[in-house]
Amino acid sequence: MELGARHGVKAMALTDHDTVDGLEEAAEAASRCGIGFVTGVEISVTWGETTVHVVGLGIDPGSAVLAEGLRSIQDGRLGRARRMAACLDALGIPGTLEAALALAGSEQRLSRTHFARHLAEVGAVKDTQRAFDKYLGKGKPAFVQHRWARLEDAVGWITGAGGIAVLAHPGRYGLKPLGRATLLDEFKRLGGEAIEVVTGSHRPEEYATWRRVAEEYGFLASRGSDFHGPGESPVEPGRLPPLPASLEPVWTRWAH
Repeated sequence: MELGARHGVKAMALTDHDTVDGLEEAAEAASRCGIGFVTGVEISVTWGETTVHVVGLGIDPGSAVLAEGLRSIQDGRLGRARRMAACLDALGIPGTLEAALALAGSEQRLSRTHFARHLAEVGAVKDTQRAFDKYLGKGKPAFVQHRWARLEDAVGWITGAGGIAVLAHPGRYGLKPLGRATLLDEFKRLGGEAIEVVTGSHRPEEYATWRRVAEEYGFLASRGSDFHGPGESPVEPGRLPPLPASLEPVWTRWAH
């Protein structure tokens, strides 16, 4: 929140993966920094053989529907982590599960990013991105496929919690045109209302593509840095260009 405020951000959401645990602390920090705060979450979804992320904005963090859904995802994280650690152990990098758990703070928050941070800390790789490129990314030796939430469930949990469902960084999934259209059609049919257009996970030349998609489908547009921490993300909060003027920003739903 302090970083965003230094860069002139007027309002910011925290959308952590499959948890709402940080929202109260983030809201307090935003208040101290004099910026608006939007509650959020980012839900991991298995769509076919592809993992996609659905952001929920303006959610009620206390929603029982959302809490139960997130718990069902969190329960699978430890098993996946154990399999990743076993792969890394076989590659001659022991002790990764315990180290990743210490970084995560709980089994429910444990993710590949915590493994990546540990690998960078012990010098197995030069940085977290290299950890994904060499070990943890899809097709790499310590990648473990996992079944996350269904798309319809994720959208339902978000809307059930009073939020707006946003398809995060849609250009990152490597889908071919037919697959992309099928995903977008299904997302909208299920109640998805917005897509990220300008995001740290899109190349600048992709912004125009996703502007056209938002216009074609009538989606609201979101803008997000996809910032995971210093040295781990290409863009800091507040450093992205504005949304194209032709689009209706998602925050118009609550900025009145």
